[in-house]
Amino acid sequence: MTPRPFLLSQQMADYVRASSEAPDDVVTDLVAETAAMAERGELSATMQIGSDQGAFMQLLTRALGVRTAIEIGTFTGLSALCIARGLPEDGRLLCLDLNADWTAVARRYWDRAGVGDRIELRLGPALTSLRALPLEPTFDLAFVDADKTGYAAYVEELYPRLRPDGVVLLDNTLRGGHVLAPRSDDDRAIAALNAALAADPRWETVLLPLADGLTVLRRR
Repeated sequence: MTPRPFLLSQQMADYVRASSEAPDDVVTDLVAETAAMAERGELSATMQIGSDQGAFMQLLTRALGVRTAIEIGTFTGLSALCIARGLPEDGRLLCLDLNADWTAVARRYWDRAGVGDRIELRLGPALTSLRALPLEPTFDLAFVDADKTGYAAYVEELYPRLRPDGVVLLDNTLRGGHVLAPRSDDDRAIAALNAALAADPRWETVLLPLADGLTVLRRR
């Protein structure tokens, strides 16, 4: 039910998860419900991050002392759940997504985990919602897991809205290895963005081989 990082064998992926903090019942049940929805053809379970990546994001949110965060692309809510759990009680996470049905699942699990009051969900085109936000440093952390051809625009719009030393996490930046030989518009968009970010002096950039590639950007 949990996607396996494509760079790891199944045996090694199982070992990595067994050597990390185990998901609790809320995460386990959310992953299971999302997988069941995929089996019924209601969505693609591959759009959900792995529980090991979620544990890393929760740890990172807490370690960075994040108080305000934004997520672009919420799906059924696992990544938002993990970020929200890493926030202090008065921390806030703004989620931008299009799909009311998928995010309705997310809301149920956020409330069950006791973090629903930390999360605001805005439905609509993410870029429109993002551009409507005040053009001032607001967020300590951003997570982007949405339409891949839109990543470059999201990064541009996030930059002025991040506080100094703010961090952006970009998911799926290895595209299953296809960044080496792009086969689709999504692959080409991510490959071009990876090259641009590595040369952009505004960002300190590292691409981690975690899951399907997780790029970490720090606003200089």
